[in-house]
This record gives sequence, C-alpha cells and structure tokens, in this order.
Amino acid sequence: MRALFAGLFDDAAIFPPGNLPMGEAVSAHRARQGSPLVGPFVCSLARFGELASVASGGSAIEVSLVLPGPVDEVPSAPGLDVVAVEGPALTGGGGRTAYIEIPCREITATRVAALRDAGLRLKIRTGGVRADAFPTEAELAGAIWAAVRGGLAFKLTAGLHDPIRHRDPVTGFEHHGFLNVLLATARALQGYEIERALVDQDGDRVAAAVAGIDDVLAKAVRHHFISFGTCSIDEPVAGLRRYRLIPEAAL
Repeated sequence: MRALFAGLFDDAAIFPPGNLPMGEAVSAHRARQGSPLVGPFVCSLARFGELASVASGGSAIEVSLVLPGPVDEVPSAPGLDVVAVEGPALTGGGGRTAYIEIPCREITATRVAALRDAGLRLKIRTGGVRADAFPTEAELAGAIWAAVRGGLAFKLTAGLHDPIRHRDPVTGFEHHGFLNVLLATARALQGYEIERALVDQDGDRVAAAVAGIDDVLAKAVRHHFISFGTCSIDEPVAGLRRYRLIPEAAL
C-alpha cells in the first residue's frame, strides 16, 4: 500500500449523509481495524457515551472526538483511545492532536502561523447540506497554499467521497475530489497550478498525475494533508480501485 494513502480515511460513518447507527458503525470499523487506509473513528462529544456503551468489551478503538468548543476535560472510557480532538475555537487537545476548524474563506497566513505556533492543526470543511458549505476551487486553493507555505498540517471534512471533482446530479452541488486535493497539495509544495489541480474533472488525468507522485513528494504531501472524514469508507476505497491506485484486495 502506497504511503500516499495510508490512514487517509477517517471513519465518520455516524455523521450525515451516512447516519449509520452506532452499533453498525462500530462493528464495521472494527472489521476494518488493521487496514492501512483507515484512520480513527470520528465521534461527537454528544454521542461519546453511546459509543462507549456500544464499544464496551471489544477491541480498543482510536477516536477523533468532535467538540462544540473548549472543554474543561476530554472524556475517557475503557476501550476508547481519544487520539485527537477537532472543532471550532479549541485552545488545545490536552496533549492530543488538535484540529481547529476555520471557515475556508478566513484561512490566512496570519491565522495559519498562529495555529502552527500553538502546536495546533487546521480543519477545513469542504462540503455540507447547502451549496455555500462547499468552498470554491479558488478558496480551497488559497487555504491549501496558506497551510503548506505556513508549515501547517490539515485535515478536511465533508463532501469528499469521490476521488474526482464532480457535480452531484441530485443536489447540483460541486464536490471536490480527494485525489484532486492530494494533487493540489503536491502542487502547492512545488509552487504552481494548485487551483488547476482542484478544478480538473478528468479522472484518468488526475489519477495519472497522482500515480506519478514519487515517494519523497508523497511523504511531504501527507505531512500536510493528514486525512479527511468520510461517512463512507467503501466509496473512496472503490474510487482508488477504479483508477487502479490500490490493489483490488485492499481493505
């Protein structure tokens, strides 16, 4: 498995539009434990008690906990290892990795520098239930450029099930593709054509460019683009298979 895709998919199965029941989501996540593609299980603070109850007695689960804001203490439970926290206006993660969500349009070099100096990471929302939740390619390119130039790691959330940028035929929303984002991060490191990488809807061309990222550049890309939350693990994995970027037997 290429290091470019290792741990790329954070398991957000209980979030919209997937909305998988907690028991099913935990069972599916445990079945995938050990896969090099899958990151932590994403859970909101409001449902942490439910997760603790459902997960009790089974193998340990790494959790990325979504917080509504600063909290006095991050909860804990047997069998759950909270490895990261994410949300708006957090001041830190209590020794854990902490991702601070900032609207894409508000990500500037100054804010990136402040996060970096505080030992925090950036969370960028790339979709949702309304059209205005999807940043334009220019806005996302600017955010990626600011993060890379500022030496900051980031994760993305929402709207990235498909590997390639496309328009949803039902909602009409323009979705970014996660392969486009990997390529755009590589281009940011190289200093050119970031927005062009994001807007490209030719799947074969984007996949070929991603396949051409060598191991040294791949390591640098993933140093910045850590992961993205997806309510479906199967869909992005199927996309990688479709473009022959991972073996059929992967996952």
